[in-house]
Amino acid sequence: MKTYFYNKLSKSKREQLLKRSAVNFEGIYKIVKPILMDVKKNGLTAAIKYSNKFDGATDKNLLVNENDINNAHKFLSADVKRAIKNAFKNIYKFHKEQVPTEYIIETQPGVTCSRKYLPIESVGLYIPGGTAVLPSTLLMLGIPALIAGCKRIIVCSPPNDNQLHPAILYTANLLGIKELYKIGGAQAVGLMAFGDEKIQKVNKIFGPGNQFVTAAKNLVSIDPDGCAIDMPAGPSELLVIADNSANPKFVAADLLSQAEHGNDSQVILLTDEIDIAKKVIAEVKCKASKLDRKNIVKNSLKNSFIVVTENIEQAINFSNEYAPEHLILSVSNIRKYEKLITNAGSLFLGNYSPESAGDYASGTNHSLPTSCYAKTFGGVTVESFMKSMTTQRLTKSGLKDLSETIITLAELEKLDAHANAVKVRI
Repeated sequence: MKTYFYNKLSKSKREQLLKRSAVNFEGIYKIVKPILMDVKKNGLTAAIKYSNKFDGATDKNLLVNENDINNAHKFLSADVKRAIKNAFKNIYKFHKEQVPTEYIIETQPGVTCSRKYLPIESVGLYIPGGTAVLPSTLLMLGIPALIAGCKRIIVCSPPNDNQLHPAILYTANLLGIKELYKIGGAQAVGLMAFGDEKIQKVNKIFGPGNQFVTAAKNLVSIDPDGCAIDMPAGPSELLVIADNSANPKFVAADLLSQAEHGNDSQVILLTDEIDIAKKVIAEVKCKASKLDRKNIVKNSLKNSFIVVTENIEQAINFSNEYAPEHLILSVSNIRKYEKLITNAGSLFLGNYSPESAGDYASGTNHSLPTSCYAKTFGGVTVESFMKSMTTQRLTKSGLKDLSETIITLAELEKLDAHANAVKVRI
């Protein structure tokens, strides 16, 4: 990891550090778009073709057998099942509080307005499975969908030897999800978005993925025949702000935990103590070579850096501009500095709040905005699986009292028919 001193950085260099490693989406779109168009036209036949080409899948029956789902528990240890259940409990408990409150209000006598929330009827959850098995992501997406009351929840995940991992099947069973498909990549996104004679399309797709999955999600979201998506997503990110109260071993462990996500992940340390920076670098070098995913970590660290600031306020200003997916605040005066954080997907406070806790089992959601989108997006919530609907009911006298306002504004905008729709009633 390269080390920079904030006050020695030029404006252009600071701006460069704030930018994410560029993904050539234009080139990726050229690869992904023909796949999506083929799936849109030929449905399941095309999707299976690409699944065979990219994942080596040979099974033409993509739907997971219900017996396999029900029997998945037999292939998992008691420790794994207990961990999944405990994570389920905490995530459910936190997300249950997110159910939005409906309200009704009389804006003026005889004019009553209300707002209520309804579940999105059909949703698709994309669960990556390339370099790691991710039952945690299924929990993070499936639980809020369950709480929201979505009638149909389907799962797509890339197979390994034509099978999904028992942990995915066990988690799906825990969630009550029975419609799982053994398919990943852009072809899975296309199948969920456009549907097929045998597989009904969904209204919204959720879940992370590689750059091809991300590109496919972006494309189907702007196709009139496609569907909505949860949020723009990119490579994983972690930023740590540390002062002299931070434990360098903890900080290094946090940086490495996020660096192992993928070759294009990015981790950053901002500190006002050069000694902390030096100790963290030494720890990272020592521990990185011992990790199972050391090659991925090595590539990720090439995208990563340390900035030594004059003070913590300066570090927070940089962080707010960067708007990280995950932000760990390892400082002595947490209450003071927490108030200054304005842009982050999820915030981790203190030396004993590792990012791993949020990834798995503290209760918050790990499906979060990346690539600076934390300035405008939050993470996945129960509300992400719902839509709001407003209603209004006017009495005759209520409409009469409001008519002058409506007619005046409608005529100002040269919309006579709007005005007449009121005049005819009064």
